[in-house]
Amino acid sequence: SALCTSFKQEILVGTHNFTASSGNTFKLALYTSSATLNASTTAYTTSNEVSGTGYTATGAALTSVTPTTSSTTAFCDFADLTFSSSTITANGALIYNDTQSDKAVCTLAFGGDKTSTAGDFTIQFPTADASNAIIRIA
Repeated sequence: SALCTSFKQEILVGTHNFTASSGNTFKLALYTSSATLNASTTAYTTSNEVSGTGYTATGAALTSVTPTTSSTTAFCDFADLTFSSSTITANGALIYNDTQSDKAVCTLAFGGDKTSTAGDFTIQFPTADASNAIIRIA
């Protein structure tokens, strides 16, 4: 799992807006173990994206939680995301900015294949705080 290097530069020039009510649209796409997702990932790709019942190519939109701060750390988070009644196997994911040319934000490694069979495949985001939020800048 990593914040993408290109994302770090893009936040300094104002490319990404995580404001819940008026910001960009962010999506999460799921990938197989054959995908190469890391800090050098720059954009959404269809290469090695999962396919199966209950999953649509490009993934699904995330519900953003407006960024905030705690002490010296800025952070933002998303509501948990569920692919309902799905039959898929994923090894990782990419969060990307659908509004801004599908630019990569961060990659998520699941630590192995995760599977759903005619059930819910849920991405549970960590607590939205300075120590745990999915995106933190300290």
